[in-house]
Amino acid sequence: MNAPLKSAQALLPTESPQASEADRISLDDKFTLERGRAFMTGTQAIIRLPMLQRQRDVLAGLNTAGFVTGYRGSPLGSVDLTAAKAKKYLDAHHVKFHPGMNEDLAATSVWGTQQVNLFPGAQYDGVFGLWYGKGPGVDRCGDVFKHANMAGTSQHGGVLVLAGDDHAAKSSTTAHQSEHILKACGIPVLYPSSVQEP
Repeated sequence: MNAPLKSAQALLPTESPQASEADRISLDDKFTLERGRAFMTGTQAIIRLPMLQRQRDVLAGLNTAGFVTGYRGSPLGSVDLTAAKAKKYLDAHHVKFHPGMNEDLAATSVWGTQQVNLFPGAQYDGVFGLWYGKGPGVDRCGDVFKHANMAGTSQHGGVLVLAGDDHAAKSSTTAHQSEHILKACGIPVLYPSSVQEP
């Protein structure tokens, strides 16, 4: 208690590990950091997913590409904006982002990516796809989802459907719950409980 106070200069960390770690933190970490902790929103995690899939495939000796498409609308309204901002990172991982004219055309284009193995001279071993849309868009896509699901995916492909539901109709014209439509299309439903789980 009676010890003299040190000068302010003496209190500043010069070579502390915390200071050097803080100096390395970047806003791009959410798309570039390979190890350690990166802070990101749920939407940014969605856009990071195809990049991680490409990395996993490369480590497994596969030359794959990704395709992300969907239709604007809350509660997934910022997916397209986030993908556009991450374009250079997506391009570096062979992931193409192309927003759809509507939900059905977007879903149909993802379905098409699963047929890459049917054509000789394909540039990739497979294409993994990600479709996003709000609940009423899931309703529109029932025919495409059923047929695409019956056709299946390519050996080194696969598709993830992200359905943004608005149970209270807070930002949509109708209240919506997609599980019933997805079940009717034979698509399994997963519920991530945190940003770490997508």
